[in-house]
Amino acid sequence: MKQLISVLAASVALAAPAAAQTYAVTNGRVVTNTDAGILENATVIVRDGDIVAVGAGAEIPEDATVIDASGNWVTPGVFAAFSQLGLIEVALEGSTTDDSANESPFSVALDVADGFNPAGTYLATNRMEGVTRAAIFPSTGHNIFAGQGALIDTSGEADSLFQAGSFVYADLSESGAGRAGGSRPAAWAFLEAALADARGYPGRFSGDHEGDALNRYDAAALLPVARGRVPLVMAVNRAADIRRAIRFKADNAPIQLILVGAAEGWMVAEELAAAGIPVIVDPLEDLPSSFDALGASLQNAARLQDAGVDVAYSTAPTADGYFNARLVPQHAGNAVANGVPWDEAFRAITLTPAEIYGVGDRYGALAPGYAGDVVVWDGDPLEVMSAPVAVLIDGEPTALESRQTQLRDRYINITDDTPYAYRR
Repeated sequence: MKQLISVLAASVALAAPAAAQTYAVTNGRVVTNTDAGILENATVIVRDGDIVAVGAGAEIPEDATVIDASGNWVTPGVFAAFSQLGLIEVALEGSTTDDSANESPFSVALDVADGFNPAGTYLATNRMEGVTRAAIFPSTGHNIFAGQGALIDTSGEADSLFQAGSFVYADLSESGAGRAGGSRPAAWAFLEAALADARGYPGRFSGDHEGDALNRYDAAALLPVARGRVPLVMAVNRAADIRRAIRFKADNAPIQLILVGAAEGWMVAEELAAAGIPVIVDPLEDLPSSFDALGASLQNAARLQDAGVDVAYSTAPTADGYFNARLVPQHAGNAVANGVPWDEAFRAITLTPAEIYGVGDRYGALAPGYAGDVVVWDGDPLEVMSAPVAVLIDGEPTALESRQTQLRDRYINITDDTPYAYRR
């Protein structure tokens, strides 16, 4: 017999995984991110972690737990394209940060998968705002290479890191130039030398590594990039640096390249589209925060997407990526306010990031065969006042609570039965 759960009570009623393995999210305004578009009064059926049916006429299985969306928006989970969730707990407390290792002799070989904490408190605060998947990035250390990134879900489960070694991150921006010796020519020379080391691994390495840009462990970690099996995510902002990155990709086939930052990307949008290079941008970046970004514009995302560039959105990656990836729907809403069609902006925080990282056949859409990452919202997900009322990850309902909400509840309901220490 079907169980019926009002979506308004779903965050409480589904706080713990239910025994049933089949869920039906009914009566929703379903954003599919497919050619089917947005479906009114539709149902999403999730069985054993996967979506098995989507549509207005989807038959609800007898054993399904029904989540009545009551006409609200139903979407895929948000995919944070650039974050440090689970890598930093308190930024100013070194013992709780695992994003970088300035004093380590290694760079490319550093893998954030070894430092990811699925119990990090910020995973919950992001999950309850609709973020179900994220790419997690290392921070650069003593040279332009930060290390290897990974893909995670925000369930908090022990197996929530679902893909390690997903990409290698390198900084070729103004800050990367400083780490490479003080100039952009030094940064690009180091990158080319590092790729040569990787291509020569393992045969060309001597015992003392004299003349090598990388040690053998870093070179081994960079080899999949050189062979085009793993993408290189490159931080650049200035239009001139983006053009140099385009030439770098052309000269180093079959390398895969993803750009992050790209504050002046709109100036070279046609060239990026022709080169087939996707970019990750912050749609709210509009101030000349450095000489790298003198041309920053609120129309950056719209102009890039109009040119045919694959664009994913992020929040400010270097400032708050370890706790505020949850704000990316708000940034997408601002992109809409500055010329991006709603469906393209929403795609840029769901399906497009998944495609950029090579998992777009599994995440970012509501269609049969996709993972059961489903979010029910109480309003337009790109409106700042909207919030999720139910979140499923891999077909399992999750708790919409965090340490902050638990503290709120502890102190907002003070009674005579509350422990004395809480009543003082």
